[in-house]
Amino acid sequence: MDDPHGTSTRMASPTTKHNLYRGVVFGLLFLTWMIFSGLFDAFHLTLGLISCGIITWMSADLLFEDRTIPLGRRFKQGIGLGSYCLWLLWQILLSNLHLFRLAFSPKEALQPHIVRYETKLKTDFEKYLLANSITLTPGTVTIKIMGDTFYIHAISDFAAKGLDGEMERRIARIFAQQQLEKPVEAQTT
Repeated sequence: MDDPHGTSTRMASPTTKHNLYRGVVFGLLFLTWMIFSGLFDAFHLTLGLISCGIITWMSADLLFEDRTIPLGRRFKQGIGLGSYCLWLLWQILLSNLHLFRLAFSPKEALQPHIVRYETKLKTDFEKYLLANSITLTPGTVTIKIMGDTFYIHAISDFAAKGLDGEMERRIARIFAQQQLEKPVEAQTT
């Protein structure tokens, strides 16, 4: 397409952008393969290339569902996801300390129950991240997701009170959703 000044301008076609995202997914997978395998001979690198190629072909849409977001913003999301993982590790440590105290407390301290939690996260990936974050935190396990409703097993009232919406707000911030107006109330069933 020509502009009034006589220079040619081109927009990247959807196929080019699609292939770029597939390339990013493949690169991330292959980098992860090399780090975890630690084997850099031709045989293992070839296995890694084949495996990562198949996984990329099958699931590239899972990681980058919305391809209209520029790569620069994706990079910022990656940085945000890294800082979220550090925060999550801290929460896991705190939850482990709570479970350690519960293990040496009287049996009455255990108050397992199911908590119903409503989320305002929109995409499947965000919900997936929230569900896995809840499950990774000791004392809570996501047992069922129905639409925007999560059913979570909590081992104690303290663990259930930890479902105050902070994880959800942090995930929403990473993916640039509107800030959640007020904390979502978790309901015990």
